Amino acid sequence: MRAFVSIDLEGLPYIVSREHLFVKGALYNEARKIATRIAKVVAEELHSNGFEEVIIADSHGPMVNVIPEEMPEFVSIVRGFPRPLSMVAFAKGSDIAVFLGYHAKAGTGYATFDHTYSGATIDKIEINGIEVSEFLMNAMLLGEWNIPVGLVAGDEALREDTKYTPWTEFIALKKASGRYSALSPAIKVIEENLREGVKRAVDKLKKNELKPLKVEKPVKVNVRFLNSAYAEVAELLPIVERTGGKEVQFSADSVEDAYKILEVLIFAAAGVSYITSR
Repeated sequence: MRAFVSIDLEGLPYIVSREHLFVKGALYNEARKIATRIAKVVAEELHSNGFEEVIIADSHGPMVNVIPEEMPEFVSIVRGFPRPLSMVAFAKGSDIAVFLGYHAKAGTGYATFDHTYSGATIDKIEINGIEVSEFLMNAMLLGEWNIPVGLVAGDEALREDTKYTPWTEFIALKKASGRYSALSPAIKVIEENLREGVKRAVDKLKKNELKPLKVEKPVKVNVRFLNSAYAEVAELLPIVERTGGKEVQFSADSVEDAYKILEVLIFAAAGVSYITSR
């Protein structure tokens, strides 16, 4: 069996400063060690519970955060950015997915680093009328590939989104008191919670209690940018309709197509940001 693990940074324990999040940040090496330790514990537990192969998708920023030499021999790592399908690249064919270090969607109060996919360009994304976090957006795409999310671990504020996947185990890695502050349990407590969470998720998988998150087709997507210029560029695509100063919408035949279109719109917005800031 194969397990897929996607790991972000903002929802990991102890990560509270912008200095944790960037390659040149003063606290970046600390963040890398935390991410690596969390990923390794989960990979080892998955392996102990029958998964011969574990794929870890390094899914924050430049996507080179997990330290490769710390990983066991049964782990393969997806690294590098930009890449097609971003946080869930190479997930196809997996039997179960685990999301680690995930954070709440943009605009969530009492949540560390709340944002949706691109904090620099996106204010809100809705898929079929549901305002999505990265957890939900990625779970919808995996669901199209018949991969259930068995466990999500991250900021307590993200727990609300598991109402759409009630079968998913949720483990809080921290509880935020603000965008840049949070209370995190001891690392050994977190590791034990993760091991137990993996066991419960695998047990549900074996009992056929886990479900892929399915989305009705066609997929209707609404995007609200942070800047009207991003919407101006987005509507250059014939499939995209401008619905407001900062809002656009489009439809796609599949979640995968919708995901790819979103990636293009976000990259285009980032390009506009770069050009106009020079």
